[in-house]
Amino acid sequence: MNKVSIRLLQANELAAADHLFRLAFGTFLKLPEPTTFYGDTAYIAHRWKTDPNATYAAEIDGKLIGCNFAINWGSFGYFGPLCVHPDFWNQGVAQHLIGSAIASFTEWNTQLAGLFTFAESPKHHALYQKFGFRLRFLTVIAAKPVQQAQPISLVNRYSHLSEDERAQTLKASYQLSDFIYEGLDLSQEIQAVQAQGLGDTVLLWNDTSLAGFAICHYGAGTEAGSNTCYVKFGAVRSGSNAGQLFEQLLDLCEALTVVQGMSRLVAGVNTSRDEAYRRLLARGFRSEIIGVAMHRPNEPGFSRPDVFVLDDWR
Repeated sequence: MNKVSIRLLQANELAAADHLFRLAFGTFLKLPEPTTFYGDTAYIAHRWKTDPNATYAAEIDGKLIGCNFAINWGSFGYFGPLCVHPDFWNQGVAQHLIGSAIASFTEWNTQLAGLFTFAESPKHHALYQKFGFRLRFLTVIAAKPVQQAQPISLVNRYSHLSEDERAQTLKASYQLSDFIYEGLDLSQEIQAVQAQGLGDTVLLWNDTSLAGFAICHYGAGTEAGSNTCYVKFGAVRSGSNAGQLFEQLLDLCEALTVVQGMSRLVAGVNTSRDEAYRRLLARGFRSEIIGVAMHRPNEPGFSRPDVFVLDDWR
């Protein structure tokens, strides 16, 4: 094989990268038509737009054969989707792309890096273990049908705020996430969803303070897909009433699903957060995808029993 070149992914390559993403994962999962993988959900273009300096391309002889995306959540970072053209599997391409993502983490002074991968694939586990990632708990991507049971007035949304209110809300969201895990910052994610029209962020206020928030995608062309509202990240303030706040935040997510005309709510939760996981099941969520989280270094981070966080590192 000729030398692999790693560089930044370019805007004019987004369609090719999206095709490559679906082909690679669809082939691995043995779909009859690999490029139909994930239907009308989308990952590639909006992740590139969020940070084009942290999206990596692998090429050989001028041909795009792989890509990877590093995601910055302050003191925490993850990468994905990592994809390599099936013709170039088992030739070290993925290792080059992982190395580039880790270089981004180093530049950002990331304290904890993570990833989501196939729980049943020792091959994937071995690959990531070469870079110091260690297997932790399972992550469940769960869904429930949502129907409008009564009139809902949903007003606490980031999109409805003035510029000054948005600035204050971003600050409050950081204070909340920083309390859960020092330096955890979802500001970029909130702003990307707003700027790119991917969905909205629902806000749970307690008196004058922010008690919780959930960054949601909805509809085709986002990470949700048709008829779906998807919680990219959700968290409530830790404390003795965190379970109650978590239920209230889920109420808001269900309300958003209805208001936007969607029929399905999807959320991910790491099973180390046992109480959060059990509350999802009690509300009628059922597992659709089960993966495993890997951490670098091998420490809990914000995947702990006392934490009520919804997230998905796909």
